[in-house]
Amino acid sequence: MHHLAFLQLNKKEYYLRSFLQKIRIVVLQAKSVPKKKKNTDVLQWCSGGVTSMNPFLMKFFPSVYRKEQEAERNQSNQYCKFDSQLLTMFTSSLYVAAPVASFFAATVTRVAGRKWSMFGGGVTFLIGAAFNGAAKNVVMLILGRVLLGIGVGFANQSVPVYLSEMAPARLRGMLNIGFQLMITIGILCANLINYGTAKIKGGWGWRVSLALAAVPAAIIAVGALFLPDTPNSLIDRGHTGAAKRMLKRVRGTEDVEEEYNDLVAASDESKLVAHPWCNILQPRYRPQLVMAIAIPMFQQLTGINVIMFYAPVLFKTLGFADDASLMSAVITGLVNVFATFVSIVTVDRLGRRKLLLQGGTQMLACQLVVGSLIGAKFGFSGVAEIPKAYAAIVVLFICAYVAGFAWSWGPLGWLVPSEIFPLEIRSAGQSINVSVNMLCTFIIAQAFLPMLCRFKFILFFFFGAWLVVMTIFVALFLPETKNVPIEEMVLVWKSHWYWGRFIRDEDVHVGADLEMHGANGNGKLGGMQYQ
Repeated sequence: MHHLAFLQLNKKEYYLRSFLQKIRIVVLQAKSVPKKKKNTDVLQWCSGGVTSMNPFLMKFFPSVYRKEQEAERNQSNQYCKFDSQLLTMFTSSLYVAAPVASFFAATVTRVAGRKWSMFGGGVTFLIGAAFNGAAKNVVMLILGRVLLGIGVGFANQSVPVYLSEMAPARLRGMLNIGFQLMITIGILCANLINYGTAKIKGGWGWRVSLALAAVPAAIIAVGALFLPDTPNSLIDRGHTGAAKRMLKRVRGTEDVEEEYNDLVAASDESKLVAHPWCNILQPRYRPQLVMAIAIPMFQQLTGINVIMFYAPVLFKTLGFADDASLMSAVITGLVNVFATFVSIVTVDRLGRRKLLLQGGTQMLACQLVVGSLIGAKFGFSGVAEIPKAYAAIVVLFICAYVAGFAWSWGPLGWLVPSEIFPLEIRSAGQSINVSVNMLCTFIIAQAFLPMLCRFKFILFFFFGAWLVVMTIFVALFLPETKNVPIEEMVLVWKSHWYWGRFIRDEDVHVGADLEMHGANGNGKLGGMQYQ
């Protein structure tokens, strides 16, 4: 999650002209002010960190640069030195385009197939990276960010669905979390790349950082051309013979008749739905609709953006030296990667619920500790010096927080919504999921720095309260979905103590031989127990 936003062109020109007279002083000051920092996010792993590079700030945000310099010299309020609505809008504008694009991506995904939606997202992202890398003015910068947002919307709409449909039920969680693993590896790469490009002499390193977003864009665009489409999508578009061959190929067996018949039944039912956006409002889809809204919203309200989205800003706000700021971000990036491996190994064994409950509890404890440590040192004045030992303790609990997120709400916030929708509303449901995720990301990114300035350390307790809410929500309302075939997920909701009341017997058309029992979505298929 990450950066870039709106700046009126006339203001930009005014600032550049008025700042020209002071450029020599600024350059001299820049020698003593570090030019590095890093930023993070999902698909656009090389497009960030530029908001912390002095040449970039001098070109587009000179007022923010002056404010930062003044705060450093005068030891003024550490909570507020980065509080700029222009900067926060700049860093989060991508997430305005992404949710809008995801609604259009739903139609492309359903009509043309999952792979072409991924291809379109990759190409659009590639063009956006080119615009940003070559930006000469704010118009080009914003246009590039809009194109990046469209690419993110298309990719996030199609990739999780593609993975869930291609994976066998017993491995669906592990394979789908590979999506999140690549995100965490990208975050780590972004930290290292931004550090390196910030060292480039001449002040053009930010262009390299932005342009390198073309690398993952090219990979997903070219890679999509070689991907087969999913059996679900092939059946839905009338290619039944190709669908059965593909199902045999991806399952590695000729015995796919039962699963194939379930896919055909689901497709036949989906064709009766002329308007999935209207149908998703029907009572029988109430569980999926609630999860499509609640899970991505809760994922962003964990407070991960406070620590990871603006990690460089946060560490600098804490008073770390700049080398320590780099190392802290790299350390949290490594923790993020390795903790995601924990989720890959355990998600299909322990299940989704246990990881979400454990991760939520761990993050809550860390939020309380970090908030207390910052409050004890900075208080409400925001003025203090942090000893190295004290800072090390803060980093330790931040790493524990990142680990808890990386094996719970991070990957599962994408996995669970991608596996719960029946075919007839799958594209619409995933679009809602992506849109809510991006919209909440945008809101949090917009609100974080002003809230940090006004609420001080209380902000961490604010997100801690949300962690309590979402952990209780999971305990009461999210059934276990591990090892359940994706087209038989309706049976899990039917057996749930609360959601079962919304689903009539005549609404269940698959898995007729599946004996359901229990109040938490436990069941048995043949001799196989899932829970």
